[in-house]
Amino acid sequence: MLLVANGRVITRDEAHPYFEDGAVVVDGTKIVEVGDRSALEGKYPDAEFLDARGAVIMPGLINAHTHIYSGLARGLAIKGCNPTNFLENLEQQWWKIDRNLNMEGTRASAYATILDCIRDGVTTIFDHHASFLEIPGSLFAIKDVAEETGMRACLCYETSDRDGEEKCDQAIAENAEFARWAAGQDSDMIAAMFGGHALFTLSDKTLDKMVEANDGLTGFHIHVCEGMNDVYDSLGNHGCTAVHRLLDHGLLGEKTMLGHCIHITPADMDVIAETKTMIVNNPGSNMNNAVGCAPVLEFFKRGITVGMGTDAYTHDVLESLKTFIMIQRHNSCMPNVAWGEDMAMLFKNNRTIAEKYFSAKPQGKPLGILAPGAAADIAIFDYKPFTPFSDENIDGHILFGFEGKACRTTIINGRVLYKDREFVDLDEEAINARILAASKQLWGELNGREY
Repeated sequence: MLLVANGRVITRDEAHPYFEDGAVVVDGTKIVEVGDRSALEGKYPDAEFLDARGAVIMPGLINAHTHIYSGLARGLAIKGCNPTNFLENLEQQWWKIDRNLNMEGTRASAYATILDCIRDGVTTIFDHHASFLEIPGSLFAIKDVAEETGMRACLCYETSDRDGEEKCDQAIAENAEFARWAAGQDSDMIAAMFGGHALFTLSDKTLDKMVEANDGLTGFHIHVCEGMNDVYDSLGNHGCTAVHRLLDHGLLGEKTMLGHCIHITPADMDVIAETKTMIVNNPGSNMNNAVGCAPVLEFFKRGITVGMGTDAYTHDVLESLKTFIMIQRHNSCMPNVAWGEDMAMLFKNNRTIAEKYFSAKPQGKPLGILAPGAAADIAIFDYKPFTPFSDENIDGHILFGFEGKACRTTIINGRVLYKDREFVDLDEEAINARILAASKQLWGELNGREY
């Protein structure tokens, strides 16, 4: 039994939202009690004590959309890469990376991404992978790394026609095989979705193949109208919007999640709402790619569940929390909007999305909350407020004062993975050396020289 104490506790439990000097009691993979430190220390005198050192104890964070395959790109400059639009960015950078990413590169990318997530207090990720050089077994390789490092992960492969029918069929098979494997596991740590890139690289034939291969196993995870090329393709080549193509082919539904949805119509929004399909917004990535501002405030008005992701632009979802409110206010020219939506996306809707994939498992537990029976996913952030701090202004402190790298300790499913800024059971130096070797090989393939 573990007693996490000596800090302010933010629970995200409406019944008991905050404890000034609180504690969280963990037994195995579950939280058994949350309350005042003095009372719980007396009640559980034999529990192992984990000292929060006066920091803030809160639920682990959830990232609803990221890309492990970009893990080796930090600092990379590909010769000739100078995109002037979103499609050129894909063609000149990201598709070149995934076409050169071998199995060891995939594993290294997973290590790089997951270790950074743990450092930032992220305890659950939804990944959308691409490694068209080596597709078969790639999701299982990522799964192995997630299990080794302790990350809770929902995985899928990016099906696409862009590299030909053979590679497309391999991607479909990888999704289907992994989804079948995940469905048969008595675990709430690894889950599967069925991935698709974007409609402009997916033919009608491929969409039908995806639905047939999935056979109702899981929901779909697809990029939709991130750039205008996706809009033009559906209208020009299929006579309808991208969302209506998905509807016509049977890919929408309450377990499907659409990435971005920046350039969709009001009618598209109504279809998404009616089918109870989810959307995930990635504000920092959208700004960086110059693709526009998603109409998230309109999504909320229609009752759509909108989560928050990073698209691997960062692994710090608190950075996305800050970016979202800025881009929405800038876009609407209104300094008083987006606060409630911002907090709902990260702390409520991401939890709703994650629970559809993890809490329904035989061993499943509520996520994103510190309450009895919930998963023991806990992040401790160093934060010493110099203004009043209480349950009345928690969100204001998080938005303007917290950042991922302030995380000092991360616990996932009751396992202390990162304590006082040191990994507990992982050899970080050895893993970093492995990542570096893989990145040098990848960079050499991309630029034709040694690093």
